[in-house]
Amino acid sequence: MARHAPISLPLSTSGMLGILLSACTTSRAPPPVAPPPTNGASVELLPADAIPTAWEEVITPADKDRLARTEQAWSEALAEARQAGFSADIAGEGPLLDPAVALPRPAPPPGPYMCRVVKLGIPAAEARRRGRAFAAYKPFNCYIEAEGALLTIVKQSGSQRPAGRLWQDGESRLVFLGTMERDQEAAPPAYATDADRDLAGYVERVAPFRWRLAIPWPQQDSILDILELIPIPPETRLN
Repeated sequence: MARHAPISLPLSTSGMLGILLSACTTSRAPPPVAPPPTNGASVELLPADAIPTAWEEVITPADKDRLARTEQAWSEALAEARQAGFSADIAGEGPLLDPAVALPRPAPPPGPYMCRVVKLGIPAAEARRRGRAFAAYKPFNCYIEAEGALLTIVKQSGSQRPAGRLWQDGESRLVFLGTMERDQEAAPPAYATDADRDLAGYVERVAPFRWRLAIPWPQQDSILDILELIPIPPETRLN
């Protein structure tokens, strides 16, 4: 596979991840949990044997640079939020906003999740808009599914819905590469086809039954985006 080849990443509205090659779609059996809501994103994926098992073969140069500056993003984002008076809010999130916490066995199990976004810091380009240095949003639905040796993750509701794949990267984290679906769009663009939508980050386990996806230097609004992931039983899915 050529380096940086587009990988399209979206959950079908019926709750099944499709495997898309050219114009033909092959359906898979639904996961053994409640299907995602009908308004959820979908994830279009290359055939399993066409997806590299090393994230270094997929990542764009821009996203590689963002990941390399993850520690800087944490430092600047937390410092700005504390300086703006949000120290208590940060402390209240516990290990979620502690960059030093990364427990072994980082892979989240497939299934439905409650996911909540926390945005930290204000990008210099947006400072004049007087954005908030700390913003925590209400929970939404997310879904994780296994596809071959990898996992896919989709945020299924909200105005900004990241979707992508997870690659193992050492003993305590996974690399996330994906794109952003916005507003009323039916699906996000393929990874590496729209630099303004591409996302990269790290998934880490921060506590029992609690994970985070940290996205440094997202395209807008913040210096660091944190997506909290907590598995939920199907009968208590958020609507």
